[in-house]
Amino acid sequence: MSKEENPWDLLKVWFPDLDKGSWSQLEEYITLLREWNAKINLVSRKDTDRLETKHLAHCLTITKFLRLMPKARLLDVGTGGGLPGIPLAICYPQAKFTLLDSIGKKVMVVEDMVERLGLTNVEVKRGRVEELPRKKSYDFIIGRAVTSLPTFFGWVQNKVSKGAKHSPANGILYLKGGDYCEELKTSGLHPAKIWNLDKILPEAELGEKYLIHFKI
Repeated sequence: MSKEENPWDLLKVWFPDLDKGSWSQLEEYITLLREWNAKINLVSRKDTDRLETKHLAHCLTITKFLRLMPKARLLDVGTGGGLPGIPLAICYPQAKFTLLDSIGKKVMVVEDMVERLGLTNVEVKRGRVEELPRKKSYDFIIGRAVTSLPTFFGWVQNKVSKGAKHSPANGILYLKGGDYCEELKTSGLHPAKIWNLDKILPEAELGEKYLIHFKI
């Protein structure tokens, strides 16, 4: 991306199917994320100038595959600065999102951003996913580079409610960077689908990034 290119113009070209009403909230979110990131390290400081084309674009790739019916329930584990939960909550207003993190100051920041964005379909919780009540279940559990795949799977597999009314079928959606093959080989886990995000959106230059779907 050259200095003259507006990152929002690029994003609108990369994600032409997003509802036009989502863009103003997404812009406001990135403004808030930048504002907070200057005080609390939510994403790498060296990425501050590229939040739109690196972090937001990475999270929005999910919208190319995910189709949600009304009242879908999603849990974002280790949400950090609200990624990918807040952008997805903006893009899927018909769904209910729970954003979970174990670090109190991050939870405080995400609560502030959710309130200032007026997102009524989001609740923010502090805690670890392993400690959530067993009766709590979700259509999808999402994570972005939280921990190793086998560890994440072990934490969340019993928190997914079975179903296939959404697309893809209910399960885990994990944004993974780098080579995942060794982790999968030694774990015995079998994803239902793996999307190579760099091939799907080469213009974003995401590098070695994948979206991995486990059907439960």
